[in-house]
Amino acid sequence: MAVRWGIVSAGLISSDFAAVLQALPRSEHQVVAVAARDLSRAKEFARKYDIPKAYGSYKELAEDPNVEVAYVGPQHPQHKDSVLLCLAAGKAVLCEKPMGVNAAEVREMVAEARSRGLFLMEAIWTRFFPAIEALKSAVSQGILGDLRVARAEFGKDLTSVLRAVNWSQAGGGLLDIGIYCIQFISMVFGGQKPEKILAVGRHYETGVDDTVTVLLQYPGGVHASFTCSITAQLTNTAFVSGTKGMAQIMNPCWCPTELVLKGEHKEFPLPPAPNKDFNFTNGIGMIYEARHVRECLRKGLKESPVIPLAESELMADILEEVRKAIGVTFPQDKH
Repeated sequence: MAVRWGIVSAGLISSDFAAVLQALPRSEHQVVAVAARDLSRAKEFARKYDIPKAYGSYKELAEDPNVEVAYVGPQHPQHKDSVLLCLAAGKAVLCEKPMGVNAAEVREMVAEARSRGLFLMEAIWTRFFPAIEALKSAVSQGILGDLRVARAEFGKDLTSVLRAVNWSQAGGGLLDIGIYCIQFISMVFGGQKPEKILAVGRHYETGVDDTVTVLLQYPGGVHASFTCSITAQLTNTAFVSGTKGMAQIMNPCWCPTELVLKGEHKEFPLPPAPNKDFNFTNGIGMIYEARHVRECLRKGLKESPVIPLAESELMADILEEVRKAIGVTFPQDKH
């Protein structure tokens, strides 16, 4: 039976997700509604992606009985209210990353989903790419030996992207692209809590974080580091190294198609996407995440075994601790 999706927000990332769902078999995925805060935008989106219902408020979509799962795609300061609205209406939710601006927001969403017995997942699409699955498999099979160190970098000039530099919208590098770095490190070290976090950072003129480097010490003497930047181009790669060798995820590490495992290059081509235009690099790769959500829902799961809610909470804790260390606060932090 098809999963019936409702798309919350008609922005760029929602467009890519709708295009991906269109590319999947209709017997498995159907988009039944879209909502934007401007009805005309919702109607335009619905026309483009052949969606039967368009709403001018998120509340109307949440209350549509035909919607089974909501994809929440507005900017992250709007995630919490949108997610809580959908959960209150009994919907399963796939929420774009980062799930919240701070740890308190994430904990509130998680607690609500658990109390209502509803599925909730943070949309860290990277984890479902075949290149990442191959890396995880290599780590779990001990091919790299005992792990010692991991590192990730993600940086590009995002200063022309208004939301990236907007303080009131919790812009900056950490929440937007640093999340990709910390999720990689957390993934290879099994979702453990770091024992120590050190961070240095530069502030952008608007008050958001510009370039940040973080050092994390994990149990057992293993450690990791990452750098993210909205003003400097970085290698945009990630690696994990152990006593028997190294595995490296090549650029673009957040949506990769190439893994170098102990010196051997492995390619993982994306599925074809004929007649589809995407706003973001390798956008068709959201297909893996969409399939995973369907599997979870059909198995009756309340959270993803690949991105457990406890790990979403942990990553929010880490990002918040880093922000405190470098002196970046957002309006959403002032409770």
